[in-house]
Amino acid sequence: MLCLFLRIGIDYLFSFHPFLIQFFVCCVRSCVCLYIYIRFSIIPCVKRKEEKEERKRSFLKNGSILLKDLIASCDGKSHPIRCYSAAEFIRATNNFDRSCIIDGLHYGRNMYKGILDDRTVIIKQHYRIDEAIRDIIISMQMSTHKNSLKLLGCCLEFDTPALVFENAGKGGLNNDGSLAVDDELLPWKTRLRIAKQLANALTYLHTAFPRPIVHRSITPYNILLDDDYVPKLFDFSNSITIPPDQLYVQENFSSGTHGYMDPTYQNYCISSEKTDVYSFGVLLLIFLMRRKAVDRNSGLEELLTADPKLNVSDGQIQIETIADLKILEEVGGDEQAQQQLQDFLALALLCIQQETEARPDMIDVAKELVRIDKSIMP
Repeated sequence: MLCLFLRIGIDYLFSFHPFLIQFFVCCVRSCVCLYIYIRFSIIPCVKRKEEKEERKRSFLKNGSILLKDLIASCDGKSHPIRCYSAAEFIRATNNFDRSCIIDGLHYGRNMYKGILDDRTVIIKQHYRIDEAIRDIIISMQMSTHKNSLKLLGCCLEFDTPALVFENAGKGGLNNDGSLAVDDELLPWKTRLRIAKQLANALTYLHTAFPRPIVHRSITPYNILLDDDYVPKLFDFSNSITIPPDQLYVQENFSSGTHGYMDPTYQNYCISSEKTDVYSFGVLLLIFLMRRKAVDRNSGLEELLTADPKLNVSDGQIQIETIADLKILEEVGGDEQAQQQLQDFLALALLCIQQETEARPDMIDVAKELVRIDKSIMP
C-alpha cells in the first residue's frame, strides 16, 4: 500500500513538473558516474598507496633484521659496531642542526659532526635505503683496514638507516687536492704517501673478499684525513660486487662523478676493477697538478684528462709544464726528485688509458707507488 501511494505521489509530481524527470535522471547518472569513479579509480589508487607503504615497511623491517644479524655476527674484534637509537643521534647533532654540518665536504648536506660515547664522531644520513645498507655492509668489511674510515655503528629507526663513523681530524679534500678546511696545500711527500695508502686500500677492496668489490666513486670528496694526514676512504654506497665467474658487471645506467668516470663505464655501463683504476689515475693527476677534474672557470667545460699537455706523443712530457708550482719549489733541481715526479706522472697516464685492458691492476699500481716512494731514500 505504501509503495502504491509513493508511486501515485511521484507520478502526480512529474505530471505537474516535467523538469523533475530530467533532474531525477541527471541525479541517477551522476550517482552512477561517481560510483564508477570511486570504485575503479579512487579505491585502487588508495590500495596501491597502501600496498606501497606496506612494502616499504616490510623492506625496512627485513633490512633491519638483516643488519641486526650482520651486527650480531661481528666477533667483537675485527669490526664490532653497535646499534644506536634515534634519540642518541638527535642529541649528538642537536636534532641535526645546520651548525653541526661538516663544512667543505661534497656530502656536507648529510654529514654531521657530533658527540657519542664522549668522543667526536661523524654521522651520515642516507636518502636511499639500498645505498645505506650497501654502505653499512661494505664499511663493516673494510673497517679493519687502516685507510678506510671506520664504521662505529648505525641507527635503524629513521626512514633510512643512518651511519656513525670515527672522526677524521683534518677533514676532507677540495677538488684540487688541497685541504677543504683551510685550503692548505699538502707537501709532495704527503701527497705521495696519501696516494700510496689509498692504492693499498683499493687493492684490499678488490682482492680481500670472496668476490672483487668496485668502489666506483673515487674522488677527493670521498677521502678524509686524520690528524696525522693518514687518508681514510669512505662512502661505499655506489659500490658493486663482481658476481662469480664474471669479470665485470653491466647495468642499464651509470652513476658517478663527471670527470672521474671510466669512459667504458660512462658509455657502456660496464663496471670492473679497472673502473676504479681510471678514477684513481685522475686522482693522481690532481695530486700532481693541483687541478680540478673538471674546470668550468672559463665558461667551457674542460676535462683534466683531455689537457693537451698530457697528450704529447713525440717524447716525454716536461714535468715543469704541468706540475703544481709548490711541488716544483720543493724538489728544486734535484734530479732524483724530478724523476720521481716523472714516474708518478707516467703511472697516472697509464691508469687513464681509454682501453680498459691497457690499464694496470690496482695491485700493480700500489706496488709501483711503493717503488716510486722508495726511489728517493730519506
